[in-house]
Amino acid sequence: MASSNTSYSPCAACKFLRRKCMPGCIFAPYFPPEEPQKFSNVHKIFGASNVTKILNDLLPHQREDAVNSLAYEAEARIKDPVYGCVGAISVLQRQVQRLQKELDAANAELLRYACNDIPTGMPVGPLVAPPSSVATHQGIEFRRVIANGGGSFFPITGLPISFPPAWGGTTLSADLGERQRRENHI
Repeated sequence: MASSNTSYSPCAACKFLRRKCMPGCIFAPYFPPEEPQKFSNVHKIFGASNVTKILNDLLPHQREDAVNSLAYEAEARIKDPVYGCVGAISVLQRQVQRLQKELDAANAELLRYACNDIPTGMPVGPLVAPPSSVATHQGIEFRRVIANGGGSFFPITGLPISFPPAWGGTTLSADLGERQRRENHI
């Protein structure tokens, strides 16, 4: 009789904990043998018994997301023991704010170049323009459309570049309507 010699590789968790990996091992689907550092980090920060409790309390379709979150937090906590992933989030939020300011400045610069009649010393911010206006810059036609408190300034053949609504929460079209009413009464 031939013996069955199937080699079953234990999951990273069982290998790390030096125990036999059973067929129903709760760690096996989430900590493959090719990723031993993933379980090592999670175990170092949270402990194997706590991870087991967390996974047992979750529905099977939620477990993969939970393990990915635990692995990310553990890796971040090992890199930065004080702040963990909150430190990474703070860095990314500051980067988004800086890039938003750069984008606003670039949109204002584009608007200045396209309109050719706005002085460069004006503060950066939304500008009041007719509901639909066309400007030409280096042979390219640009259209300025105002709607619902914000607007877009884009090449007629291209994609829009949006900028935020008017200051004070009023819409540009409302400001324009008020301006036209005042001009009609004078």
